[in-house]
Amino acid sequence: MPSNDVRILLQAAVPTAAVGAIAAVVSGVVAGGKGAIGAIVATLVVILFMGIGLYVLQRTAKSLPHLFQAMGLMLYTAQILLLFIFVAAFKNTTLFNPKAFAISLVATTLAWIGAQARAQMKAKILYVEPDSSKGDKPEKTGHSS
Repeated sequence: MPSNDVRILLQAAVPTAAVGAIAAVVSGVVAGGKGAIGAIVATLVVILFMGIGLYVLQRTAKSLPHLFQAMGLMLYTAQILLLFIFVAAFKNTTLFNPKAFAISLVATTLAWIGAQARAQMKAKILYVEPDSSKGDKPEKTGHSS
């Protein structure tokens, strides 16, 4: 992964993890140990889903730039759908508190989206990569030294 991609991933994952930690503490106080576990699981799910999505989107941008916008829309739609499916699958679980899980999932998803948008806006990424092969070779002038 190029350094810009890693930087954007970190700038999105770290605030998300911080929001998840706060959610875990609040959920632990409000709903006990199962609430904290639900918030931690939600944070891990969001970081995993969104991180994989960011990776796929960056690879698409490099290999198939003409599909970038469509891929981005499809990817975000699929991520939200998967998160809804995940919430529906675990709504009656006894492993953790489902309400704490759902609220933490929404909070960490919003944190990821906001942090990723901020990271993308602050990144100084070239829209068009200059052709370095032209500038590296000295031109032949026909004169010999």
